[in-house]
Amino acid sequence: MFGPAKIKMLVSSVALLMVVFAKWAEPYVAQYRDADQDTYEPREKQRSPEYYRDGSGTECRRCCDPTEEAPQYASPYPKYNIVPQINITILKGEKGDTGERGLYGKTGKSGQTGPRGPYGIKGNKGSVGAPGEPCKSYYAAFSVGRKKALHSNDYYQTMIFDSEFVNLYGHFNMFTGKFFCYVPGIYFFSLNAHTWNQKETYLHVMKNEQEMAILYAQPSDRSIMQSQSLMLELERDDQVWIRLYKGERENAVFSDDLDTYITFSGHLIKAKSEG
Repeated sequence: MFGPAKIKMLVSSVALLMVVFAKWAEPYVAQYRDADQDTYEPREKQRSPEYYRDGSGTECRRCCDPTEEAPQYASPYPKYNIVPQINITILKGEKGDTGERGLYGKTGKSGQTGPRGPYGIKGNKGSVGAPGEPCKSYYAAFSVGRKKALHSNDYYQTMIFDSEFVNLYGHFNMFTGKFFCYVPGIYFFSLNAHTWNQKETYLHVMKNEQEMAILYAQPSDRSIMQSQSLMLELERDDQVWIRLYKGERENAVFSDDLDTYITFSGHLIKAKSEG
């Protein structure tokens, strides 16, 4: 048997549970209640039976009466209209011809230069080109002679030549008897002379005003052919020529006006521009 205290506690717990259940069920009851179907109506608003008999009101009828239209009841669900579907492909015509191309539009503004792209793949080796011009070569050469005999009484006398064998580009001046250097480089020179009996032969190979080599023969009972040769490094505008020098004896060179006994020759070995 429960005591009074336990019974009182049990009743309080049941009452609390009923209150909680009522609060929990109240939203669901309001959700399914239809305001149009509420049967409660105050007495002052209720219609009298005469209201329906004199035709001023609407008399209650059965919904299954074939002569009467069934009343419309409000539905809690939305109504949907059925839209007929039309097959568009039936109405589509044949494809037309392509129209003419329109005019080009105006040129737009140039954009900013983009970043440099990566290096491409190395291409194939090209074909051999046309041959170039040959290397420029420099030449200089001369060879002159003298047929007339020469007797010198002066201390310094330039030998003049009267026969021209080779004078490439006219670098040797026949009037002055001097070779003029137009192409700097290394040159080779040679001098040949025939001596006179009992006379001294004394010649110098000159570079500008400086003696570079000598051709000498002492007086003798017999005449001989003497020669001298050398190489000189010349610059532009240098001059090479032959000078007679008078010593204690008479300086003479033999010739018979028919044959050439005296020759002077020179040519370029290597130009300075060739390295």
